[in-house]
Amino acid sequence: MQKKKILFVIVLAAVLVGLFCSVSLASAPGISISDNGITISNTDDPAEISSSIRLLLLLTVLSLLPSILIMMTSFTRIIIVLGFLRNSMGTQQAPPNQILIGLALFLTFFIMTPTVVRLNNEALQPFSDGTIGMEEAAATSSLIMKEFMLKQTGEKDLALFAGMAGEQAPEKLTDLPLTVVTPAFMIGEMKKAFQMGFMLYIPFLVVDMVVASTLMAMGMMMLPPVMISLPFKILLFLLVDGWHLISDILVRSFVK
Repeated sequence: MQKKKILFVIVLAAVLVGLFCSVSLASAPGISISDNGITISNTDDPAEISSSIRLLLLLTVLSLLPSILIMMTSFTRIIIVLGFLRNSMGTQQAPPNQILIGLALFLTFFIMTPTVVRLNNEALQPFSDGTIGMEEAAATSSLIMKEFMLKQTGEKDLALFAGMAGEQAPEKLTDLPLTVVTPAFMIGEMKKAFQMGFMLYIPFLVVDMVVASTLMAMGMMMLPPVMISLPFKILLFLLVDGWHLISDILVRSFVK
């Protein structure tokens, strides 16, 4: 259920961007939009063909936007850590999934802002101005994303997928293809998220143990310790200003 809500939010963002671009698509030469879908008409003008291909590639990128957001950004680590935090506190559905996903998205936007600015300045704008071609823009975008991911990826994970793909040791890590860097980045992110989640469990586990031991010493063995420990765990989280601390740790974990 949580995965469906995550995909819904991301797909909604992709649809909004697609609607923003629909005006350009509708007015593009060689392409028409009707109730039956998108129609590409025959043309001998190379400029019209190039424009049509660009718009089709744009739609392809928009359709892959949810996967890009999940697999190639900081979103994975953040949402897993937030899920561990809620489970360790034992607050069930508080905060709800929508709140956690929203916080994860905006933290992701905050962390990815320098990378997005580079993508805009070095790839998107030059391509829109016609100073670079589509292949160069794609190569530049790929390089920028790989530089971000490689900062968070361990050599062991890269060696694993490079070996399975039969890739030779490159002179620079950025020479590795995205098909190697992306899965290595993903498993590295999940490993780090689980490590952070383990550290989050320890203080709340101590509270549970203290409460359980106290109740047992008082002979209240029939009273569920969770009912008593939950307010103390919430109080502990508030005393250390938990949301500020978690946000600070998550953002700083991506700064190298």
